[in-house]
Amino acid sequence: MLIPVILSGGAGTRLWPLSRELYPKQLLPLVNEATMLQETVQRLVGLEEMGKPLVVCNEHHRFMVAEQLRTIDLPAAAIMLEPVGRNTAPAVAVAALQAMADGEDPLLLVLPADHVIGDGVALRQAIAAGMPLAEAGRLITFGIVPDKPETGYGYIKAGASLAERGTRDVECETLDSCCCHENLASRPSSLVQDTAFGVAEFVEKPDLTTAERYLASGDYFWNSGMFLFRASRFLEELEKFAPEMLACCRQALEKAQQDLDFVRLDGEAFSACPKDSIDYAVMEKTDAAAVIPLDAGWNDVGSWSALWEVGPSDSSGNVLRGDVLVEDAQNCYLHSSGRMVAAVGLENHVVVETADAVLVAARDRVQDVKGIVSQLKEQGRGEALLHRRVNRPWGSYESIDQDERYQVKRITVKPGASLSLQMHHHRAEHWIVVKGTARITKGEEIFTLSENQSTYIPLGVTHRLENPGIIPLELIEVQSGSYLGEDDIVRFEDSYGRTPESC
Repeated sequence: MLIPVILSGGAGTRLWPLSRELYPKQLLPLVNEATMLQETVQRLVGLEEMGKPLVVCNEHHRFMVAEQLRTIDLPAAAIMLEPVGRNTAPAVAVAALQAMADGEDPLLLVLPADHVIGDGVALRQAIAAGMPLAEAGRLITFGIVPDKPETGYGYIKAGASLAERGTRDVECETLDSCCCHENLASRPSSLVQDTAFGVAEFVEKPDLTTAERYLASGDYFWNSGMFLFRASRFLEELEKFAPEMLACCRQALEKAQQDLDFVRLDGEAFSACPKDSIDYAVMEKTDAAAVIPLDAGWNDVGSWSALWEVGPSDSSGNVLRGDVLVEDAQNCYLHSSGRMVAAVGLENHVVVETADAVLVAARDRVQDVKGIVSQLKEQGRGEALLHRRVNRPWGSYESIDQDERYQVKRITVKPGASLSLQMHHHRAEHWIVVKGTARITKGEEIFTLSENQSTYIPLGVTHRLENPGIIPLELIEVQSGSYLGEDDIVRFEDSYGRTPESC
């Protein structure tokens, strides 16, 4: 059995303003119609003996993750919620322990949820090639065949060939001394991906001169952060090299609570876990590591310039998304989420428009966007965390207008869904139905409203909003009061297991 482990815990600050802390890039459709999380799971369809995925994510993203997998009919076996981020090694450890909880010992295919892979067939071929090695106890990583001297990635140097005798003229002890050694980057991708090598070393992000040397040698691959191994073998190596980490992960899972479709890891135990990546914790130390070269149009989409590289471009090298007009613009990435964006005489720039923010940056400076996010956080501004449109398990709301003592929202409730039974200490609410049917609980009253009807919820009155219909319910909410924050909610009943402090 092969179990995909999807790591979906990142915040993606370098893709602000589209990616926000509570709505990160893996949950966005940045390249195609599907979100990056959905594409990560969909590209695995066709692998033999593949089970349902295990997803490890931030608890604030849980409902969006569950909904996105449900809409593509590929639900997770479990969605494991990290109370705090502890990097990839603890995330994979709790997934491995979860995968073995029923006595099985499956292969785990570890994939970040936010990568672009243009050639899904090549990826599946590489995974299939690695499965026998993983069954035999190897810890496989997939090394990306480089096509340029990239300084933004770590590298893996290939060691001795692990090919079976007869597939090559000579059984080599080391790649450098092998008489049949050739530049791997120049080999056809079908041959490269059928070949596995030991790992000579992992190396940090190089300077340009070193990266050029790595590319010329053909012995180095980009470190993709994708792995394949048997669950028990990873845990054995983690026990050897990071026993404290494994102990914390065991305790976090033993004390975990089942919450609907989610596994809530114990906060105290997981917070005590050392923070480390799979590379540092295990792969750089184990003698069982192997690398399978992968040439599949991979990109980790770590910046707006990366999206420019992978997107379809016009005759002037511009990548245009949404309602965009250009006049004499070249080599730009221009993205509109709603309003029309027009660019004149612009070269090598990125412009990204959302409902509440516009980013303009030189394409060679987009890595510095994280500095803007840091400023937003220092100033306590909400644009670092959320979009104007906020997703909830029951639907969504969007802020239309606000001032010191009032706020106007557009609320959409999915068919059959309901908000929690709640009350507010500091605000009253007016609801006007503009589409669909609403069932309202207001104190002891329960009644129905249809289009163009309204009601008033006084401050301190218990209330609930439900959609009993088969089409989305849309209404306008006008809040008024001394405090309008989302944390002014006292929940009495909730279908989604939320507390007043949670999303």
